[in-house]
Amino acid sequence: MSKHGKRMVDEPKKGNKRGLKIFLRIILVIVIILIILLGIAFGFATSKISKMQQVDINEDNLSINKDTEENLKGYRNIALFGVDSRDDNLGEGNRSDCIIIASINQSTGDVNLISVYRDTYVNIDGPGLDKITHAYSYGGPELALKTLNENLDLNISEFVTVNFDVVADAVNAIGGVTIDIQKDEIKYLNSYLSETSKVTGLQTSQITSAGKQTLDGVQAVAYSRIRYTAGGDEKRTERMRTVVEAMFDKVKTMGIGEINNLANKILPELYTNINTGEILSLVPTALKFNVKESIGWPYETKGITLDRWYGVPVTLESNVEQLHKEVFGETNYVVPSNVKETSEDIIDKTGYNK
Repeated sequence: MSKHGKRMVDEPKKGNKRGLKIFLRIILVIVIILIILLGIAFGFATSKISKMQQVDINEDNLSINKDTEENLKGYRNIALFGVDSRDDNLGEGNRSDCIIIASINQSTGDVNLISVYRDTYVNIDGPGLDKITHAYSYGGPELALKTLNENLDLNISEFVTVNFDVVADAVNAIGGVTIDIQKDEIKYLNSYLSETSKVTGLQTSQITSAGKQTLDGVQAVAYSRIRYTAGGDEKRTERMRTVVEAMFDKVKTMGIGEINNLANKILPELYTNINTGEILSLVPTALKFNVKESIGWPYETKGITLDRWYGVPVTLESNVEQLHKEVFGETNYVVPSNVKETSEDIIDKTGYNK
């Protein structure tokens, strides 16, 4: 039990975290596709988007600094949380095993995906210094957003939460995707099938031969996770793009009834505070979205074991400075006093200052 009286779930395997990062990237693209296609007919889109699990949060509690809001007004930053929930509860009580900030440059359409490592040692309002993954469990998306804003000096007021099931469900809802499987990929793909099937609760079958074939949802997710062939992580990212492109090509050929079925299946599995009007307002920008590679944050970390293992940003101040300079183009950026104070607290606690 945590000091807040909430049961903390077991630490996920590293494979789960890698899988969730891939899931969130794919989900971002799926949502964009649905926004574009459904946005063609406003009334139809409104009825579909309303199926999403909507939740209200108090934006006054998100600790968005006024100067930060002004400096980042050209960026729409949306937090994507991946939780390893086995039921329909996607709120408080779940750890956010994966955290990605989709930072949309509203002038260029460029989207940077900032992956925040779940074990990062930060300040959470109430508990104090702790893993950032615990913020969602302690106080749901509201506290998770507040924690991101306070520690990374951001302006996030919107979020989308998903669990493991949604990508596999999306692929199944469009009748699978056609992928050209290479011989050296088969054993790794099959090795991920059992875990992915268990996590999603969906049955599948082993891949027995190479060549072009239709993959179901579990198989497509397992394919996206392969990283041990030649090319490593770069090749894995290419496979993820391959699945996304195959889904996009398939969706473009679907009739309105099929798109309706897809929306009915996927949208209820999304938990968000973004309302229908705000989602539809993304349509013009979504047409020119250019999703870039994920940025891992913090850039520099050092592990420490206290009551448990933590990933310590070395230092929080320098990592936040680098983020704002590289992603948001703030060449003369200086961290606000609260970030500096937290950075000094982390140094005092860990001794890690370089």
